[in-house]
Amino acid sequence: MSCFRLLKKRANRDPLFLTGVTFPPEYPASPETLVKLTVYDVKDKARDSSSFLGSATFSVGKLLRAKDEQLTLNLRSSDGVCAAGTVVVSRLKMGEMEEADMDHITADIQAQKCSLVCESASHGTCGDRDNCLQTGPVFKNPVCKVYRFQTVDSKWMLVREQMEECTLSFSIPKQLLSLYIQEDMRRIQELRDLGDLSPHWDNLRKEIISRYFQVITSNQETLAELDKISGPSFKPSCSKGQKSLEFIPINLHTQRMRVTCPRKTDAFYDVITVGAPAAHYQGFKSGGLHRLLSRYEAEKKSFSTAYQCIYYSPEHTAKAQEVLSAVSQLQPLISCLADQLLQAAQQRSSTGLRDALKILADKTEQFVHALKDELVKSALLALHAARPGYVSKTQTQNQPQAHNHQGQSSPGLCQSHNHSPVHNLPGHSPAGHSTTGSPVVCNNVEGCQPTTREDGGTTPLKRQDSIPHHKEYDEEEWDRVWANVAKSLNCVIAMVDKLQEQDNNKPEQPIPEQTLADVITSHNPGDWREQLSPVVSRLKECVVEVLERARRAMTFVLLQEAACSIPQGLLLQQRRDVVFSQALAALACGFVMRLYAGMEDKGFLRQLHLVGVVAQFESLLSVYSEEIGMMEDMEVGISDLHRVTFRITEAKTDELADLEPVVSGRRDHYTVEVPLPRQAFQTLPEEIKEGKLLQVFPVLFNVGINEQQTIAERFGDVSLQERINQRNFEILDGYYKSLREKMPMECLPCFQTQTDLKELLETLGQNVVTKKRKNVEILWLAGTICRRLNGIRFTSCKSAKDRTSMSVTLEQCALLRDEHQLNKDYFIRALDCMRSRLTQGDVGQWDDPEADAVAENKPASRHFYPIALLLVSSHLLVVWLILSLVFLLAKYQ
Repeated sequence: MSCFRLLKKRANRDPLFLTGVTFPPEYPASPETLVKLTVYDVKDKARDSSSFLGSATFSVGKLLRAKDEQLTLNLRSSDGVCAAGTVVVSRLKMGEMEEADMDHITADIQAQKCSLVCESASHGTCGDRDNCLQTGPVFKNPVCKVYRFQTVDSKWMLVREQMEECTLSFSIPKQLLSLYIQEDMRRIQELRDLGDLSPHWDNLRKEIISRYFQVITSNQETLAELDKISGPSFKPSCSKGQKSLEFIPINLHTQRMRVTCPRKTDAFYDVITVGAPAAHYQGFKSGGLHRLLSRYEAEKKSFSTAYQCIYYSPEHTAKAQEVLSAVSQLQPLISCLADQLLQAAQQRSSTGLRDALKILADKTEQFVHALKDELVKSALLALHAARPGYVSKTQTQNQPQAHNHQGQSSPGLCQSHNHSPVHNLPGHSPAGHSTTGSPVVCNNVEGCQPTTREDGGTTPLKRQDSIPHHKEYDEEEWDRVWANVAKSLNCVIAMVDKLQEQDNNKPEQPIPEQTLADVITSHNPGDWREQLSPVVSRLKECVVEVLERARRAMTFVLLQEAACSIPQGLLLQQRRDVVFSQALAALACGFVMRLYAGMEDKGFLRQLHLVGVVAQFESLLSVYSEEIGMMEDMEVGISDLHRVTFRITEAKTDELADLEPVVSGRRDHYTVEVPLPRQAFQTLPEEIKEGKLLQVFPVLFNVGINEQQTIAERFGDVSLQERINQRNFEILDGYYKSLREKMPMECLPCFQTQTDLKELLETLGQNVVTKKRKNVEILWLAGTICRRLNGIRFTSCKSAKDRTSMSVTLEQCALLRDEHQLNKDYFIRALDCMRSRLTQGDVGQWDDPEADAVAENKPASRHFYPIALLLVSSHLLVVWLILSLVFLLAKYQ
């Protein structure tokens, strides 16, 4: 099951070799499990020339029962007769190797560059429960390598690499797909709830609903395909072109390096490796999200003229979604709090009444504030104008009024004819009017006319189409309806104050007989609930009335935005959903790993709820060819992660199923709930246990390092990379300033390198504006700052394989050198060791799950073209020679 190779040149007569054993899940380890050791004598390592020395077999149970858990076995030849030496087998646990034990381990001789002492893979649940708790319950199939390296003081350190898959690679995208489907279904229902519209708007609504159904069907099919998948918890790069897997991140793995040094505390260094979040299935022929969204916004203005729609900027569209989300969440909460207030009144609990009222007032104020926007008023006017019969009856009246309004400068009137929705209504030619101005916002637009009862009161509207279209639009109605919420809340507060005042005065002074009779005729003085119920009901009715009007107004804004962008808008949204799904899966994986690693770090937990955590994505994509589109996708996807917050909850049980993170929300904001075992949850700060939302600050730094980047820097344009680095430096610098204001820097982790964080940031700021080819110093500085800030580290390239592994191993060796005094003579050896394979065959393929696929599909060298074809023309031959020379220079520079 394992293979040892002894070098011909023997500088040490008593070598000690350490190795791990793989037990596949279909053959679980037991005391009866047999392990066979085979030893070869390597004569020429370069040519892989070796001769068989002997083999030995033992059982796991025999090893465990042996004294000191150690066996001495005789090596036998192939015929089982001749003895070829002895092998000592010992059981070794991580961390048990002391300095005295390590001194007699053979040092690397000149021909032996690899310092690998142990290698193991476990394809199942992690056998070490403590290690599982340190990394988190969502990680599985750990693969480990253990090395020993010499320090500058001739001591020995033990280094353990552990790579794991993450179940969130599939669970997070599947949850997001379900949320996408639910949100689109709600959007369809909201469009239907708009009521009767003019034929033009009704046809647009039908077309948009049809498009939404296509998106929903596609997402449902993808979700059904994902539910059928079983096996590995990651998507290999060879599957990045599959549509059913486009929401899944590529090669999402965690990498932890644990360093054990004599008389020092163990140190952990974590990094998450993942392929660039991008829409690989959809391709990059027209660029990535950043370019497509910019082009889409420029073209949407012309679409608004063609479709006779009102153009809304991305900021106003986002505001409409924000208002919809806020009021939809607050309305049921206000209703629930109102019921709690009545319950406290029924129990005559002054304390409960006061507490419930405080929360109710706070949430109601948030509700009112969310609707305090001119966009709602202008949208209500536009919706009123889209009702059947409005244009044909009022168009002739509005045209002369529009000319009068243009000459007025009153703040209550529109300042420009471009701001009047009349010019964008069906039946009115938009020709001659510019659509490049600001969105339609009329300060004199208010609300819709409610129905009036005979007693002079107003009845809350149940349907928007109950507006009497033959009447003039009441510009002040929305202000009145909106203000009724605040007035109703004041009535509730006044009634509660009155009840508490009566209750406080009752034992002190008797109520006059005449006053008591008046009170009895109006209500029962002993029933607080009965007295409070009318004003509370009025508040709930006003909130529902305002909600219905605002929801329809904002839905009409989104209807116009969708109508102006059919079908490009929905296709771009689908692409954005795909990229965001991959990015969120990686972020959730990193957050869980960082949380479990910092459970005992009080400074980190304090930083987490006071400021938040920075998530630094290191990208190695080149600004060349299709990787430009990947970078544009990745930029938008990482930026969208600022809409994500985390909440830590207490798990129902300690079962793995109950410890899986849960995603909730809608596209404008998502919350990821991370359940913790009860024992771990109780150790958290009170702010986190109370459910405080935890912020994440995603930053992206990109520096291309391959030959394509060389071509781009010499002959192309790298402004995209420069803009990304400069923009994200500002975010990182802002996070540092916020952290410095809210907590002392002493809470941050200590490192051997004493360079001040402020100085590191200044150096990074200088580097992002410096014109320098392949300035990898940006990545070094950003990674160092992230670790110093207790952040989450991500490393990405196209598929998270070659370039990513080179970067991760180089960073690990640099950490060993800078933080653990790795001997300078061992740096290159350590780097080669981490990048090498153990042996030929399956044993060495643990670090590349796609080794077979890559070997089969690996293309030939790209600069050697078929010479026979090129000889047809001397001109082609010259071109071939020039291109080959360019590629060779770029490759070996």
